Amino acid sequence: MHEDDTTQQADMQELREETAEAAPEVAEHDRLRELEDKLAATRQEVLYAQAETQNVRRRLEKDAQDARTYAATGFARDILSVADNLTRALDAIPTELREDDKFKGLVTGLDATGRELAAVFERNGIKKISALGEKLDPNRHQAMIEMPSADAEPGTIIQELQAGYMIKERLLRPALVGVAKAG
Repeated sequence: MHEDDTTQQADMQELREETAEAAPEVAEHDRLRELEDKLAATRQEVLYAQAETQNVRRRLEKDAQDARTYAATGFARDILSVADNLTRALDAIPTELREDDKFKGLVTGLDATGRELAAVFERNGIKKISALGEKLDPNRHQAMIEMPSADAEPGTIIQELQAGYMIKERLLRPALVGVAKAG
């Protein structure tokens, strides 16, 4: 039996030596796996950071483009009152004065000024909002009064008190309108 014990002890010793030799490989393998996981996580973080940087750059480019596109908004709003007054002045000129030789030059000059102002608006992306006969759109029209109407469907614009304008795709000033209500 003593011989069996010696054989067993020798086998155990051999197993311990193999395990000791394998342990550094297992430890090295675990460390390698841990480093690969950290590398993958770091790569993912870098990709997220690059994507965020690209999103910020795009957002800044869009903001800069919007600033260039809509830079004249304040000035355009201010000049609309000039256009309104010119339109009212032209509308107030009676037909007989339009044909009178004494006023023909003045009327022609005012008409030319109105056309030039409209051309400047168009070149700068300022467009008049259509209103009459359309359904009330709270994004483009502001209802000022409701008027009974047998001809128009309720909610339809039947009177324009003040023209509204868009600058590019944005509302510059809503149209002030009168809306039909059920009679």
